[in-house]
Amino acid sequence: MPTATSSSAEVPPGTAPGEVPPDGKPVTKLDTNALASDYPRTAWTQGDGKTVTVVAQEAGCGKASASVLEQSASVVKIELLETLPLTKEMCTMDIRFPPLKVQLDEPLGERTVVLTSRQEQK
Repeated sequence: MPTATSSSAEVPPGTAPGEVPPDGKPVTKLDTNALASDYPRTAWTQGDGKTVTVVAQEAGCGKASASVLEQSASVVKIELLETLPLTKEMCTMDIRFPPLKVQLDEPLGERTVVLTSRQEQK
C-alpha cells in the first residue's frame, strides 16, 4: 500500500537545502527526467533503507507533499505534489525546499527512484 506524507523530515541544523544529512545515504539511481529543470534533485535513505527522503519545492501559499505511486522489484515511483489554495489570497513570494519522507514496504536497495511532480488546487 502506498504511503504518503506531508510533514517535513527531520534534518540536522546547518544542513543546506539539497544537502544529504550526515546520517543519510544518497540515492544513486535517481530518474528525474520528468521534473522541471529548476526542480531539486536530491534524495536519500536513512536507517534500514525503507525511509526515503526527497527534497520538494513549494512557494507562497503552496504546500508540498510526497507519496509513493508504485513499488516494484526494480523501481520506486514517488510523486511530489504542490497543493495550492483555490481562493486568491495574499502569499509570500518565497520558494522553499522542504525535505519529505516516504516509507517503502521493503528497503530501497538497488532500485531506481523515479521522481515526478505536479500542482493541484484545493
